[in-house]
Parts: sequence; C-alpha cells; structure tokens
Amino acid sequence: MLEIDAVFLDLDGTIYLGDHLIPGAIEFLTRCDSNGVRRYFLSNNSSRSVNQYVTKLQGLGIPATADDVLLSTHDLISWLGDNEITETWLVGTEGMRDMLEAVGINTHSESPQYVVLGYDTEITYDKISTASIHLHRGVPMVASHPDMVCPSPDGGLPDTGAYMAMFEATTGVRPTHICGKPQPGMILHKIEALGLDPARCAMVGDRLYTDMAMASRAGVQGILVLSGEATMEDVNSLPDDAEQRPSMIVDSVDGLLR
Repeated sequence: MLEIDAVFLDLDGTIYLGDHLIPGAIEFLTRCDSNGVRRYFLSNNSSRSVNQYVTKLQGLGIPATADDVLLSTHDLISWLGDNEITETWLVGTEGMRDMLEAVGINTHSESPQYVVLGYDTEITYDKISTASIHLHRGVPMVASHPDMVCPSPDGGLPDTGAYMAMFEATTGVRPTHICGKPQPGMILHKIEALGLDPARCAMVGDRLYTDMAMASRAGVQGILVLSGEATMEDVNSLPDDAEQRPSMIVDSVDGLLR
C-alpha cells in the first residue's frame, strides 16, 4: 500500500467479526493516522443506521464520526431520489427506516412505487407477505446490496441476497436495480468530493464479488483480506481477467502499512 492517500475499509469480516475486532485492526488504523492516510468505513450492511454504526465503532474503541461512514443505504437513497421515488414498502430494519424517512421517503406506503429490500435482521412474516403481494401486483423491487451472507464468528448469516432468492422463488421477481457494492458510485462519489485520484486510493475488504469487483470498476486498488468470507481457493478459481481479482492479498488488516 505505497502512495495511498485514502483507504476505504469494509467492516464485517475486515475490521470486526460480529462484536469482536479483527486482531490488529486498531493498530492498523493508528498506522493510517500516523502515515496521513485518510480512512473511511464502507459497508453494504444496511441493517444499521449511520449513527448506529458510529456507536458500534466507538464502542469497539475506534474513533469515528458520521462523516467516516458510507453505507449502501446512502447509495439506495441517492438512487431513489434520482428516480423520484418517495412511496415504498420497506423490508428493512428500523435503523434503515429512520434513514429513509429522514429524507422524505414513505416506507409504509399502501400504494408503493417500489418494494425496497435491505438486510433486515428484524424481518417478520408480515413484511415478507406484504412485499410478496405488492410484487405479485407488479410493483418492482430495488435492493440495497447483493451480499448473500453476512459474516459472523459462527459462520455466514442470511443477508439481502438470500432474501432476494426467497422473493424470486415465491414471486418470480428480481430487483430492477441493486445498490451498494460493487456499484462504483458507492466509493467514487466520496473520492470525487475529496478531490482525490482513484489510483491513489484503496478498497480493503473480504469479498470478491462486492469489494474487489467495486475496486476494479472504480479504478482503485483492491486489497483482499482473508479474515472474512473469501478464501485463497476462491481467488485461485477466478479467471485471469476477472474484475474480482485483487491487487493484493493479506491475511488481515494487521499486515498492512507495516
């Protein structure tokens, strides 16, 4: 990681697993500060609001503010705004609902323009059945991100991609758009706002199909950590020209900036 001005860090599987820090994560963040490398936290996990993420990071001993956190929910809100969508039925957490409602998006609409699907760790059958009824009636779906599993110390947990598969099985509907990583806008809007050169930025994450694919699409360095989902077997199975191929591979963030 030479000549890097800013690093964008995935959270689940990269900085922490569940409620436990990846060993060496705090020391790595300290090295970023010491080397003048700006650091931002980037997550596809839409189950928490920005404030909830800041609270969690601070609780783990990581200095963080709301400006340091970029979520797939931000990308989703931008997409909804660009398409003038204000009436939705949300399958998502109360934290996600708070972020959407705060910008004027109705998440309990009886006549939604879109079903919005996030990583709902508070999911209920009422949310699922009502969303299914809307989808059967021709209401399209948009999803916050494509992740199939959320890493945890006990193994992968069902994430938004798994919910997408459920809805496709019951309604035949797939999202017309999927936000978050690997969409390059997830990272480029911040890089452009900072006035930085993408080539001098790095994305550090544990997933090939989101983190590394987005790095390739955005023109930033893709650094894969093996502390979460992806394995070397996954990397070795990639075609040589795959967009998911990382620029660098390390066991964890503990091996960076040394």
